Amino acid sequence: MSKLLDDLTKRAEAAIDKKAPFGEDIDLTKYINPSERYEYVENLETLSAEEKERLMAVGIDTKAEQRSGSFIQHDTTVRHRDSTQEGVEVMGTAEALAKYDWMEEYWWKAVAVDQDKYTAHVQLHQNDGYFIRTLPGVKTTFPLQACLYLKEEQITQNVHNIIIAEEGSELHIITGCTTGPHVKEGIHLGVSEFFIKKGAKVSFTMIHGWNENVAVRPRTGIIIEEDGVFLSNYILLRRAHSLQMYPNAYLNGKNSTARFNSIIAVPEGSHVDGGARTYLRAPGAKAEIISRTISTGGTVISRGHMIGEVPGVKAHMECNGLILSEHGIVAAVPELEGRVADVEMSHEAAVGKIAKEEIEYLMARGLSEDEAKSTIIRGFLDVKIMGLPPHLENAIKKAVETGQQGFM
Repeated sequence: MSKLLDDLTKRAEAAIDKKAPFGEDIDLTKYINPSERYEYVENLETLSAEEKERLMAVGIDTKAEQRSGSFIQHDTTVRHRDSTQEGVEVMGTAEALAKYDWMEEYWWKAVAVDQDKYTAHVQLHQNDGYFIRTLPGVKTTFPLQACLYLKEEQITQNVHNIIIAEEGSELHIITGCTTGPHVKEGIHLGVSEFFIKKGAKVSFTMIHGWNENVAVRPRTGIIIEEDGVFLSNYILLRRAHSLQMYPNAYLNGKNSTARFNSIIAVPEGSHVDGGARTYLRAPGAKAEIISRTISTGGTVISRGHMIGEVPGVKAHMECNGLILSEHGIVAAVPELEGRVADVEMSHEAAVGKIAKEEIEYLMARGLSEDEAKSTIIRGFLDVKIMGLPPHLENAIKKAVETGQQGFM
């Protein structure tokens, strides 16, 4: 493992100034490495009222009811980690690296360490992250929850997460990322590598609640084997200064599936550049990207790139945006790339405002103008996601309802 880490460090050092191909370029030298360490807590209910409020706002249940495990990290410190279901492992990635020699098979295998300056920075200044694994055939009864929390001012949080769903297993994760209420500025760099083995299924629901001057740069790779399923749900309904993410899914196995759903609202002062890329590399592979975006004054760009590399694959992309302000910007950038014959790929994209006729129709039935707009927006954000357990559906619905109150 030491030789691998030495090689990765050399590659990272060579890429430390490499800019991302799109999105605002962030000067990493303006941030500091966290210095304070925090005590481990056995019970999440012993966290401060302020911390519990912030966690609950992004879907983290501090009572840990109807959860198969929890992971909480404040800045560089793993504050809590536990599993309540046999066959489900939860720990920090530093602990996993020390425990398992085979981690070398997964470390920087789904994301390139020299992809850009942000991945390089994580390798050179890693602050732990979470390791989650389901053993073969194990199916989580309830979602597992994880939270990465920025607590100190002006810091960079550099986490590297590894998620492994062994053959025939099923794993549902809610991850809520947020900041302390007094943190005005900081940056979160998060590398996440997913490995979906044969016949396994993972749903990954991200609920972000950053403060207004926080920059966020997730870097994600997903490798999906035969009959594997990966469902991604991303929700951002509060202001973040700058967010740029573009997960890459590699559908390497026959009949593998990847679906990306995003619900994003950006107020004035926010710039969100997001999307996904899928590589369909085996017969029967299926991919879907669906985004719902709203601008109340900020800029949101929805990207999607779907690449069909073999015959017999299917892919669909749907990007819809609403502009609710004279100064808002919504852009849809769909790309379909068929590299062989006999691929089935399609996309739909639409950007506009709420139709006056729809508002008048609802007002004629007794709603006020604000009530009519709220009803239309609620319907617009109602993205049906197949294959989720009821507990997870309820968490997503609650997050959307809470977030909508904030931007209406």
